[in-house]
Amino acid sequence: MECPKCQTENPETANFCGECQTKLEKVYPNCNHLNPPQFKFCNKCGSNLTVIPREATKELSFDEKLAKIQRYLPKDLTQKILAQRDKIEGERKQVTVMFCNMEGFTPLTEKIGSEEVYSLVDKVYEILIHKVHDYEGTVNELTGDGIMALLGTPIALGDAPQRAIRSALAIHREMSKLSDKIKTESRIPPIKMRIGIHTGPVVVGTLGNDLRVEFKAVGDTVNLASRMEGLVDPGTTYVTEDTL
Repeated sequence: MECPKCQTENPETANFCGECQTKLEKVYPNCNHLNPPQFKFCNKCGSNLTVIPREATKELSFDEKLAKIQRYLPKDLTQKILAQRDKIEGERKQVTVMFCNMEGFTPLTEKIGSEEVYSLVDKVYEILIHKVHDYEGTVNELTGDGIMALLGTPIALGDAPQRAIRSALAIHREMSKLSDKIKTESRIPPIKMRIGIHTGPVVVGTLGNDLRVEFKAVGDTVNLASRMEGLVDPGTTYVTEDTL
């Protein structure tokens, strides 16, 4: 059972979340009644709680997705970032911005259906987030079928461009492995990412508790990174001259 507060997966027999101690209760969408987690049938309408109605599946909002992916962020990295919040906000920094997008997302949705796509995208997000965190970058935005990542802020990195490129290479490798794994199990075509990277100045703004940075780009730092991703061939990475 997934905790509604921190999204940690708990055993079906759990009464409280093992991560944040939130009380766990099942909500049956037909009547919106709360039931103890061990119940198999709703004690209000009698419906089977072990079967989730198809219509109950919904697309998560941006904030819900952002909250969900934070569980992948190493705790020591979170503490390191929040400890220097006062030094970060309002500072002009040289930052490497990386945009990653999955090729052919819209046609894929039409081909295999939204539920199967959601399951796939969840796996893709996990890979993207882990491979950004491996190089001490942070995920600042989810773009629906990809991410925008920052390296060099909130954590100062002297080699942010190199880390971004290594992160991009790791993402391509992991996507290839994922494609090999699922191609024998489903009709999903090979998964390929388009990645664009640019390095330039930004003024860092508010750093939230969810580690999302609100900032104002100086010049075309963020826009140029996004344009690089739009030009790239599937399965490859384009970098600007500034990053190179």
